[in-house]
Amino acid sequence: MPLYDLNEFLRLSSGLNYNLSAASLNRYNILTFIIRGQKLDPEEKADRDYKAIVMEALSYLFAAFGQKRRRLGPMAVLHPLRATALFARSENTLNPVGLLTALFHDILEDVQSTDFAGPRWRQLEAQLYALLERLPPAAEETLIRRLVHLTRRSDESYFHYIGRLLENSRGDLETVRVKLADRLDNTLDMHIVMQDPLEGIDFFETLFQLLFVNNFGGYRPDQAHNPPLALNGAKRLYQLFKNAVLLSLIRQNGVVRDDPVAENIFEALCAASLKEAQRNFMHVVGYHFTDLRQQRALLLEVMHYCQGGGSERATLPDEHHILDGLFSTYFGLEVKPLRDQRLDELYRNKPLMISAAIAFIVVFLSFLNDQRYFVKGVSSEGIRPL
Repeated sequence: MPLYDLNEFLRLSSGLNYNLSAASLNRYNILTFIIRGQKLDPEEKADRDYKAIVMEALSYLFAAFGQKRRRLGPMAVLHPLRATALFARSENTLNPVGLLTALFHDILEDVQSTDFAGPRWRQLEAQLYALLERLPPAAEETLIRRLVHLTRRSDESYFHYIGRLLENSRGDLETVRVKLADRLDNTLDMHIVMQDPLEGIDFFETLFQLLFVNNFGGYRPDQAHNPPLALNGAKRLYQLFKNAVLLSLIRQNGVVRDDPVAENIFEALCAASLKEAQRNFMHVVGYHFTDLRQQRALLLEVMHYCQGGGSERATLPDEHHILDGLFSTYFGLEVKPLRDQRLDELYRNKPLMISAAIAFIVVFLSFLNDQRYFVKGVSSEGIRPL
């Protein structure tokens, strides 16, 4: 199954969660599940030694994340485990430093001394230092350098962070692959469902019927509307914006050019983002903005906007079109309380939600269609509307 398939992701997540819920954690089972039986070194003894180090890293993660939870409720440790599994599934060959980079990519941000009593924190520190000392000096240095690059500083905007990460990762594309796998996991991990909401739905057929077939009755979901989640549609669109920023800056920097592995994860992230934008669209037209005449009029407006190049650049909020200034007004704000306020406004504006979902579909299709495409006006300094 492709990396971007939500149903496959749900199976991956449930398999890991099943192992984590065991009365006695079996680190080897979890490692084998993540790497699917691949070797970390062609020589048998070295392979065993490296796997022992990675299992020690798993022990550290289980202790460091403890009972912390993700925003939607699942155990927080699932994120580094799944991101590592996605990373491993994209690689032709695995190495211990790559796996450790993926497993530890968030620890400098998410594991803080203030979360633990003094003795417990010293135990965790000693466990981490002992693990690092088992690595060859060059491998330890590489791992620490990568983790510093992957950690967003408290005084850093998302744009500056990605720009710094890419600038420091030239010649070390495994770090970029880890970041892409991290964003891929974050993109797929936005629903608490048993199966993909798009299952059994042909999005583009629905769109065609909306635009061209007069007696189309409209999309009507089979199930009643679920209770609201902590991550509503506008916040999910914000995650797609972060993906568009990352992919645009990668394209501008040219850091994954001629790297088939990184390109594979790049395209998987595009495809996962494309699918998520479709879920957002189908949800809003199915439950919230259901008048067919209004839907058709809105789609025609967005079609003309995209055909005119509006989806190729960050635009000014000049009120000529509902999508003008989308990035700078709702997503690109660096002050979180103000951004949250704008996302709440976006969530209440269902026509804009539909328009934004279509615009993101066009953006991610454009990434897939043209290897030179990126959203103009996105830079490491922020959103600069054209």
